[in-house]
Amino acid sequence: MKKVLTFGVFDYFHYGHLKLLERAKLLGDYLIVAVQYDEEIHKTKPEAKVLYSLSQRMEMIKALKCVDEVIPYKQVCDDIKLIDFDVLAQGGDQNHSGFASATAWCAEHGKEVVMISRTPDICSSGIKKELNK
Repeated sequence: MKKVLTFGVFDYFHYGHLKLLERAKLLGDYLIVAVQYDEEIHKTKPEAKVLYSLSQRMEMIKALKCVDEVIPYKQVCDDIKLIDFDVLAQGGDQNHSGFASATAWCAEHGKEVVMISRTPDICSSGIKKELNK
C-alpha cells in the first residue's frame, strides 16, 4: 500500500484545500493528513488568526471521503521523521524553512516529494481579506 502524507493548518477550509487533498489521494492508496497544533501555527505564521480549534479542523478533514487518516503535528521538519509514508504531497505555498528541511529529509530517506499546484484564484489569505472588508 502506497501511503501519501500532506501537512497543513486547514483553517478557513476552502475549495483549494479540497482540491489539494483530492490530488494528493491520487498519488497513492492511503492519504494521511497532518493538521498543525493551534499553538504551533504562530511559530511559522505569527500574524495568523486561527478560526477553528485543532479538534474542529481535524474533524472537518476526516469527514472528507478522500482522507483515510488525520493526525496532529507540531513542526513539519520534526514530525515527518515519525510518520510512516511513501510520498510527501506538498502544496505550492508550503515554502518556509520547515518544509525545506522536510523535503531534504525525504530525499535522504528515499521518500518521493510531489509538489501540488495551487488552485487558481483561491487562498486563505484572500478569503480573510474579503471577510475583513
